[in-house]
Amino acid sequence: MTQVNVKPLADRVLIQPAAAELKTAGGIIIPDTAKEKPQRGNVVAVGPGKKDEPMTVKVGDLVLYGKYSGTEITIDGNDYLIMRESDIVAVI
Repeated sequence: MTQVNVKPLADRVLIQPAAAELKTAGGIIIPDTAKEKPQRGNVVAVGPGKKDEPMTVKVGDLVLYGKYSGTEITIDGNDYLIMRESDIVAVI
């Protein structure tokens, strides 16, 4: 996991998406055009939360999120997603 100098505001979370699957369970190699967006990743940074709602995820958690959740950003050549904590569906 990489360290970033980004501090999300309010209830936002910075996530480093997991790598897309390269092969199917049967061993078939998936071309770049057919790869699905990953729906899990590692929490890299967490905001302070809202006044009456503390954050429930912490840095280092492996989480599941919606397929089209968050905003894609690039920091120092690495791709991340920034999203609200409510877009996270589960901690693995």
